[in-house]
Amino acid sequence: MASSVGIADYMIERLIASGVRHVFGVPGDYVLGLYKKLSDSPLEVINTCDEQGAGFAADAYARLNGLGVVCVTYGVGGLKVANTTAEAFAERVPVLVISGAPGIAERTRNPMLHHKVKQFDTQRKVFEQLTVASADMCDPATALGGFDRVLDAVLRYKRPGYVELPRDMVAAKAPLALGMPAGAGDREPGDPAALAEALHESAERIRAAHRPVILVGGEVQRFGLEQQVLQLARKINVPIAVSLLAKSTIPETDPLYMGVYAGALGDEAVRSYVEESDCLLLLGVLLTDVNLGIYTAHLDPGRSIHVTSERTAIAHHYYEGVTATDFLQGLIDREMGQCRLAWTKPEHLLTNAPAAPEAAPITVQRLFERINAFLECDIAVVADVGDALFGSLDLVTCRAGNYLSPAYYTSLGFAVPAAIAVQLSHPELRPLVLVGDGAFQMTGMELSTAARYGLNPIVVVLNNGGYATERPMIDGPFNDLLPWHYSRLPELLGHGAGFVVETEEQLLAALSEARANTASYSILDVRLAPDDVSPPLRRLTDALGKRT
Repeated sequence: MASSVGIADYMIERLIASGVRHVFGVPGDYVLGLYKKLSDSPLEVINTCDEQGAGFAADAYARLNGLGVVCVTYGVGGLKVANTTAEAFAERVPVLVISGAPGIAERTRNPMLHHKVKQFDTQRKVFEQLTVASADMCDPATALGGFDRVLDAVLRYKRPGYVELPRDMVAAKAPLALGMPAGAGDREPGDPAALAEALHESAERIRAAHRPVILVGGEVQRFGLEQQVLQLARKINVPIAVSLLAKSTIPETDPLYMGVYAGALGDEAVRSYVEESDCLLLLGVLLTDVNLGIYTAHLDPGRSIHVTSERTAIAHHYYEGVTATDFLQGLIDREMGQCRLAWTKPEHLLTNAPAAPEAAPITVQRLFERINAFLECDIAVVADVGDALFGSLDLVTCRAGNYLSPAYYTSLGFAVPAAIAVQLSHPELRPLVLVGDGAFQMTGMELSTAARYGLNPIVVVLNNGGYATERPMIDGPFNDLLPWHYSRLPELLGHGAGFVVETEEQLLAALSEARANTASYSILDVRLAPDDVSPPLRRLTDALGKRT
């Protein structure tokens, strides 16, 4: 048995064993040696137009595949993915950032090396603030252990991690230890006594409740608890709502599914039922301002059971050492009987065919109604930030996991590069991208990447001339954009199909042609009035207006 192994070879082997098939990034001289190793391996390197696009793609890949990897060069590359890494940390996404770095030998001879900011460890110190674990791989004696430690933390805590590999360490040999212990990446054991008490108190509250509700958050998907949640809901006959960050975690066609709860952003029927519940079981819910409809939500902690990866709270009682996995399984195993289901889905929440198309100018409301009718089970919705996110709240997907959006960190520019990862990780899905013109101008050129790798997303640009969600707050010329001819982008790239959409009839024709165009991407330039907004955003602004 070999007593040593190449550092890069070991890293690649561990990534493949963890289910990774693609690595996203942009090459640079400090990481070229690693790129050559990656390219010669079973992993496929996906070169994006920009490092931020690679970071967003790795984030989306991790949401669907369990682990995403972005590989960049030092300084100019690494610091460009600081934003996307921050998003992954905020939204509990397991992304591994691999950065090249100057070689150990060259640091002593010429300390004024290109891409260096301050000290050689400056970039690593930045990422220490954005990740759950980090390591430099400067010493072959500790390199493999450092990599294992970071990867284990990423998989266990569903947060990003960072490793920095000097370019002269890529081919270096490192002593091969016994490897990762069995169950690496698994959760830590909980406290049995605390769990038993928490289960007893929760079961009593559920039994006594007249209208219990389960509210599902983003951590349910991250930690793979979807089936346990459904099993519990069906066993005790309790309806399920989801937070905006958790949209499509639960199949939206399931009989127990209510809809998205997001304060005033959500449907009033769902909102009132959830807020009037006498036992609200919050599972993996992050109480962010967007999830709470910019604090228009009214959830009573005294009637809530709130379980996350970091704590369990039952009313005003806190339990340490109670894991969500053990808690859910414990409730499933208990005999609690079935609740009387008091929820009936209102007629307006049932999927109905929209009215006949109009020749009048297209509106945001009619756009989303038509998109809702267009969705099929092989289409995954990827929503960027802004009214693309808010308007998509009312869409109904027919399969769990068919919706992605950065609904907490809300970084513009996520959707187009995320669509690349969606289709690479799940080739059976076709991404439908909803993106505002402001977000598109940030990362929309990643359609070049989609064309290069033979992908065919359908991109709907909500073209309202600027940052429309900011106009109601404070308006000015800073919210305006230079108008692009989005539909002519295929002429520039030499791939794709473009459409100008100004009426509903044109929208229907464009969607039909885009659906038929499987050879490459399609982009729809949907021209909207600058002051037109979606029904969810209108609900929110109305509620905020009443509050002030």
